[in-house]
Amino acid sequence: MTTQRTVSAQDPFGLGSGAFDLGAFGSGNAAVSAAGYLVDVAQRSVLFWDVLRQRGNGYREHMAMAAPNVLNYQAELVLDGRTLERPVNYGLVRVVPPAGVVIDPKKRPFVIVDPRAGHGPGIGGFKADSEIGVALAAGHACWFVGFLPDPVPGQTIEDVARAEAVFLQTVIDRHPEADGKPCVIGNCQAGWAVMMLAAIVPDLFGPIIVAGSPLSYWTGQSGLNPMRYTGGLFGGSWATAFTSDLGGGRFDGAWLVENFENLNPANTFWKKPYNLYAKIDTEAPNYLNFERWWGGHVNLNGEEMQFIVDELFVGNKLAAGRVTTSNGVAIDLRNIRSPIVVFCSKGDNITPPQQALGWILDLYDDVNEIRSYGQTIVYSVHESVGHLGIFVSGGVARKQHDEFASNIDLIDVLPPGLYEAVFTAKDGDTTNPDLAHGRWVMRCETRTLDDIRALGGNTIEDDRRFATVARMSETNLALYKTFVQPWVRAMVTPQVSEMLYRLHPARLQYELVSDANPLTKPIAAAADWIRQNRKPVDEGNPFVAAQEMVSKQIVAGLDAYRDMRDGMTEALFKAFYGSPAVQAFYGIDPTSEKPLHKAGKSALHGELVARRIAELKAHVTVGGLREAAVRAMIYVGMPRGGVDERGFETVRRIRAANEKIGAVPLAEFKALLREQFFLLLIDQEAAVAAIPSLLPDDPAARVEAMTMIRDVITAAGEPSGEVALRLARIGRMFTGEAGPPALTVVGGGDSTVREAS
Repeated sequence: MTTQRTVSAQDPFGLGSGAFDLGAFGSGNAAVSAAGYLVDVAQRSVLFWDVLRQRGNGYREHMAMAAPNVLNYQAELVLDGRTLERPVNYGLVRVVPPAGVVIDPKKRPFVIVDPRAGHGPGIGGFKADSEIGVALAAGHACWFVGFLPDPVPGQTIEDVARAEAVFLQTVIDRHPEADGKPCVIGNCQAGWAVMMLAAIVPDLFGPIIVAGSPLSYWTGQSGLNPMRYTGGLFGGSWATAFTSDLGGGRFDGAWLVENFENLNPANTFWKKPYNLYAKIDTEAPNYLNFERWWGGHVNLNGEEMQFIVDELFVGNKLAAGRVTTSNGVAIDLRNIRSPIVVFCSKGDNITPPQQALGWILDLYDDVNEIRSYGQTIVYSVHESVGHLGIFVSGGVARKQHDEFASNIDLIDVLPPGLYEAVFTAKDGDTTNPDLAHGRWVMRCETRTLDDIRALGGNTIEDDRRFATVARMSETNLALYKTFVQPWVRAMVTPQVSEMLYRLHPARLQYELVSDANPLTKPIAAAADWIRQNRKPVDEGNPFVAAQEMVSKQIVAGLDAYRDMRDGMTEALFKAFYGSPAVQAFYGIDPTSEKPLHKAGKSALHGELVARRIAELKAHVTVGGLREAAVRAMIYVGMPRGGVDERGFETVRRIRAANEKIGAVPLAEFKALLREQFFLLLIDQEAAVAAIPSLLPDDPAARVEAMTMIRDVITAAGEPSGEVALRLARIGRMFTGEAGPPALTVVGGGDSTVREAS
């Protein structure tokens, strides 16, 4: 028997319906399945390459734009950073709310800052379900800080920080009615930039959300975070300087993208293209939208990239307070006065939780020290989402980012300390579900530094290894600059630099498979014909199952290669930089047990804290009904070990309903709450005993205040145990109600009690 194949100008590859004679494969089911599968494979292959062609065309169109971005929202340029005294390639734009979205001018604005880490701007507003989307939906005005593909010659990281300070002041000036300073979201590498700026000019910031942002660069877990070893394997940051010199002073962001892709070869080389191939009839729009951002490479000045690598990645100086400005001011993250929300994920192999949260251990010895600096830190650790999912996952946006946006005022007024944001899905048993926004209830539960340590991290031996890398990096960079850099710069002409730029593999893969290549033109004609005559294979086809099995084997093989590579990388790093001889050669004491990147302590800070405590003690009996009510609410709720959004929503509604209470600005309420919290922290019994002296003689006012306290406490459920006892004690103070004396547990878990009324 023979195979009959029809070829025509309209069907140049003979892949349409009826192109194969099924009789050629026999009359059995296997032959029919094989024939259908082969037709489907041929059609899919052409469609697959056509999508890649469209990707290449989209890349060329995207990069030809004056200000390429992937924002899913209309935006208006308000301030161009190139017009500033120290020009930069950044700009501030106002996000235009979509039709039907109502912005409340009294709500604080949101400012989203995207990372310049190889990709273009817009990932924070890439989808409707995004950081921008949830903030708009919650009624907040949104602003976006983006950037152009090429930096202004000579701009530095400090220049960018100055520009962002101007941007924030502009936003503040545009929202005079807002009840609070802007909430600033720093994604990925923009997170550390935002934190540095907030440490220098804290008065410009409301709550800060850093998502997937590395702040403690040496930290990680053995066997899980291989990216942190890269600097050591290359001998330090001389490779960064060399790469910038090859670019004629420009660092090509495509190298950063390639670093990300090399972390997961299975995804880069197989899973992503195979997912497109396997779902070619439905996946193309999602694939093309993502690739428009992923392939939108942007550049940095060599000096900018050198600062990032030397000061942050290899040097790990930020958390230790050893990064300084050009005029010698040390950047100390303890100077930040706004609440800090850290969102990270265990599934993130680029910024694992240890790198996102390790700075807390570098700066503080315990939670009381956090409180002494007046800092509020809230963290949330996702169990599985990857690095990019933190920014683009609709599920993450509808849960974590939605809750952060909707409860940003709650986060702003939290008493100083360390908290974990915990999200519980609403169900039929949820108390007062109408007081919680959306489908989740957010609760900020108190934590200690031991909870951060439990996530894993470095040993002192690990820190000595990384400290050795930092010393070696300084030496090798100096050698490169002295003996090699002049030769490289002399040989790399602008023409050579441009050629190397265009021939980068990450860029070529888009350029070669586009209409700029005449060899791709027949693909478009064939793909158009196939779409009109598409015959997808039945999912039950046994050859499809075999295909999936082969795909899984390929993924397993690439994962095995990755694990072997990463294991060898870690073993080599630890063996070489763990050598006592190597450590001693670079000035690191191999026997030292002293922390190598712990932030220094200030004697002046201790004196200021002691003075503040004395001032607060003098305020125990100062105030009136408002101070008494806030102090009582905090006291009653303390045993719960956290704050529930439903209680805060109750306070918000009371403020909205009561004209007198509602007139109190949020900042004033925050200051009041913090003062009462510290009074209870310093001497709880004295602070509680002083409450009756603050109450007015008006019985009706007392009853009204007690009703408010009870409403707030019961918003998350009926009180029990210590909370119920404290509520009864406060009730007697406010209204004289009869009831059993409040009993307080003494000695932690001891069953001994004492009368506290």
